[in-house]
Formats: sequence, structure tokens, C-alpha cells
Amino acid sequence: MRYLTVLVKPDGDGAFHPLGGELTDDPSIKRRAIHYIELLADDTVLLFAEASGSQEQYKQIMEESPHVISFLTAGEDPWMAVSQFEPTETVRRALELQRESLLVIDTPIRFTSDGHLKVTYLGTNEIFRTLYEYVEDTEYLMVEILETGDYEANESSFSRMITSRQEEILETAVDLGYYSEPRQASLEDISEVVGITPGTVGEHLRKVEERVFNEMVH
Repeated sequence: MRYLTVLVKPDGDGAFHPLGGELTDDPSIKRRAIHYIELLADDTVLLFAEASGSQEQYKQIMEESPHVISFLTAGEDPWMAVSQFEPTETVRRALELQRESLLVIDTPIRFTSDGHLKVTYLGTNEIFRTLYEYVEDTEYLMVEILETGDYEANESSFSRMITSRQEEILETAVDLGYYSEPRQASLEDISEVVGITPGTVGEHLRKVEERVFNEMVH
């Protein structure tokens, strides 16, 4: 099995769905992630998502939308929302593709600061080719490949963000107390364990931190 991480964005100034566009354009609401999405038997979509900001404004938008069948929210900030709504043809076909094949979405799906989606799919190269064909035949949709590779069942989304060497250095730093408060180890201490210079250790850790922080904010 392989994984494919992509950035999915609407072509032009549009949105994947009018409802999503309205939520994204509202400055009082920040859409963070989609934890579950399914095309139901009646061709409506069930969505479990995470957001922050004004729940009241979210509720108003949902209540006034002609696309929404039902919804509910829970929590403070960030908060969660479950909704059932009517999809556009593009959204419906994308979810049909997932339902009709062995294409799996590795949730959560993250929203970027631009309202685009960062999605990791699991499947085979043959299934991914079917996905490519769907994208090529779909208007108003652009996909940028960010990363692909072999998927390990015991590998977390985090470990796919960094190299095995970076993971080794990070684990050593944590074990020695580099990230403890107060700090209990130096770059020199880590370098003695992993066998590289302190400067190289620092470079690896900065790259790890950059990737983690980018993942959190995007």
C-alpha cells in the first residue's frame, strides 16, 4: 500500500462548495480540519469537522444555507460540528470514487490558511491513477502532489513528515531532556550520541520543528 499527500484547491476564485466558500470567507470562523466525511445512500454528505471562532456566526450561516439539511455543534474553542448537506456534482463524484474503490482518506483532512485542503490518500498506484484521471476530467479543481511513498501500517502521519534520521535525532533529544524545562541537555550532548556535529544536530532539529509547526498552522 502507498500514500499520496496532495493539496486540493478550486481552480480560479471559486470554492469546492458554496457553503464551504461562505464559511471560509467569513473572518470570524476558522475552519481547521475534517475528521470524517461520507456520501450517504441518499446522496447527501455527512461531515464531522473542527473549527474555531464564532459558533454563532457558523450557526447563522448553516441555518440560512439552502444546502444544509441538519447540523449541530459541540465544545468551546476549538469546537466540533456535525452536518448533513447536499453536495455539488464535483464533491459527490469525488466521494463516489472513494466509495466505489479501495481509495482511503487518512484523516484528518487539514485546511490551509487559503481554505485549500491537504489530503493524504491510501491505496495502490492503480487506484491513484484512477484518481488522477478523475482530476483531469473535473473542472474547477486543481491538485498539487506534495508527497508520496510506501505506507507503513504502524507509521503515524507525523513520522511521514520527517526522515528516519531526523526522527532518530528528535527521539535522542527528547530522551536526553533537550526539550525539558529547564533544559537538561545541549546540542553537544545529542551529537555525542548520534555521531554528528552539534551544528548538524541543530540543523536537523530546526527542520523538524519547521515541518511540525507548518503542519499545525496549515
